[in-house]
Amino acid sequence: MEIANVLLIGGSGFVGGWIASRLSERGVRVTIPTRHRENTKKLITLPTVSMVEANVHDPQTLVQLMQGQDAVINLVGILHDKDSRLPYGTGFAAAHVDLPRKIVAAMRQSGVRRLVHMSALKAALDAPSEYLCSKGEGETLVCAAMRDLDITVFRPSVIFGPDDAFLNLFARLIKLFPILPLGGGAARFQPVFVGDVATAFSDCLTDTATFGQVYDLCGPKVYTLREMVDYTARLVGKSPWIVDLGSGGWAYLQAGVMWLLPNPPLSPDNLRSMEVDSVTNGAHDYPGWRPRALEAVAPTYLSPAEIPQLRLDRHRFRAGR
Repeated sequence: MEIANVLLIGGSGFVGGWIASRLSERGVRVTIPTRHRENTKKLITLPTVSMVEANVHDPQTLVQLMQGQDAVINLVGILHDKDSRLPYGTGFAAAHVDLPRKIVAAMRQSGVRRLVHMSALKAALDAPSEYLCSKGEGETLVCAAMRDLDITVFRPSVIFGPDDAFLNLFARLIKLFPILPLGGGAARFQPVFVGDVATAFSDCLTDTATFGQVYDLCGPKVYTLREMVDYTARLVGKSPWIVDLGSGGWAYLQAGVMWLLPNPPLSPDNLRSMEVDSVTNGAHDYPGWRPRALEAVAPTYLSPAEIPQLRLDRHRFRAGR
């Protein structure tokens, strides 16, 4: 199976940049729709990558974007929705449920059969958070289309790497504040390197054995949130006093206050997501999955001394070498 043209929806984000780079290295022509082309200059420089200003939430625009494409990758996801309600707000509905439904409909109309969809580990219709619940409904409707489309679904745990919004967030907070209140410190994660995620998305495109499959993407080791914050502190050379707020009232009070910020680092819904451990039992691993360890990657972008060797390592990781 040959894939020469890919429509990468949500490609202007953190994971999308890595996938676009992987595909570009392989000579695949990648089209990335974006609302603001000027905000994606870093991707414009990649050979074979085209940035197109478009509204992917418009069904007819989706059909037009799919003309001449061999495959579609959907990465669209949001972590916060100010319209909080049960089972989930309008923002989560638009990004995680309505858009996948529109993508499937547009593929059927345009004749494109291959779809790789980004879900989330532990996404489920009965999940405790709006984020996981909406991701679960989106995954369910995508899986329902497997009877007539060639679909692969990936469910990653928290994704880390250069420019991530996870370890870098804690690094900034640790550098700014000598005392760091931490809610949900006992929550368990299996963080996965963005370069490995990008490779899985890119490799599976032409692998017919992955059609109709749902895979978990997790790193090789399980950590509590507290352990990852402690590790980040060591990497940046700081020793903050971390105040464990547990997972109850004090943690939700902190999340509620942060939720009022323009770009909140934490929300009550995030805490509800952490009620479910973001770990896997290995039963649904991607075939041949050998992810890199957090300790092998994080020092290359969190170390306080950005020495030449670390910069070289960063470029090697991005290039997949």
